[in-house]
Amino acid sequence: MQLMDGSFVAQQIKEELAHEVLTRKSKGMKIPHLAAVLVGEDGASLTYVSSKVKSCEQIGFGSTLIQLPESVSQSQLIEEIEKLNKNQDIDGYIIQLPLPAHINEKAVLMHVSPDKDVDGFHPECIGKMALGMDTFLPATPAGIIELIKRYQIETAGKNCVVVGRSHIVGMPISLLMQRNAYPGNATVTTLHSKSSNIKEVCAQADILIVAIGKPGYVTADMVKEGAVVIDVGITRVADDAKKSGFRIAGDVDFHSVAHKCSWITPVPGGVGPMTIASLLINTMKSVQLKEK
Repeated sequence: MQLMDGSFVAQQIKEELAHEVLTRKSKGMKIPHLAAVLVGEDGASLTYVSSKVKSCEQIGFGSTLIQLPESVSQSQLIEEIEKLNKNQDIDGYIIQLPLPAHINEKAVLMHVSPDKDVDGFHPECIGKMALGMDTFLPATPAGIIELIKRYQIETAGKNCVVVGRSHIVGMPISLLMQRNAYPGNATVTTLHSKSSNIKEVCAQADILIVAIGKPGYVTADMVKEGAVVIDVGITRVADDAKKSGFRIAGDVDFHSVAHKCSWITPVPGGVGPMTIASLLINTMKSVQLKEK
């Protein structure tokens, strides 16, 4: 078993982007600027957004955090989004999900400019991705693809099973893993809550990607000997032994599964850091596209 160390790869990417920022500064070119919109005061969301802002600072990007109260109306949130669309200094921005129950997420995301949607959630971005056109890839799937590429995992002709079909991870990574490119050219099966024989199908996977938000869901009997296992799950689980009162758990029971894998991502430190790295890559790309 070998670890696919997302923290290490993400740091490599940050160093590459920091070098690019210095080059741009020396040439008097625009420095990328990423903004984040956070509604409410959810602790996990605030921590996640803060890490994105900190990452921007580390590599020399500009960053802006827009915090709105939990009570903000949908129309007020859309007004803030339209301001970001028009702000020429902002190259990309994200709307931290989930949003409060009184706000229609889909309606809000439709107002995000596809040219600044570094999360890659807009239907135009998803459509272009499905057609193999150049666009912003959804951040988490893009991070998985980059991790596979950097560890030179063979994907062509492999049996890839994706557990979960969300528009954020499951659906886009399924499309990316079957595209005619590297990483890609895999035979992809997508499993979800209505699927039957889940354990048996998982156990046939050469590459198993799990994104369902159920801690420890995948156990050793669901994993093929020598499989590559990519755990997208990240859930706070109560743990009195921890000072914080909780621990971070993935969708894969790491301790029972790891010995069967050729490669596996840890949680934390696997896919999570790669998601943030992908946002930074997309923000740099946004600037570069405007210069063409």
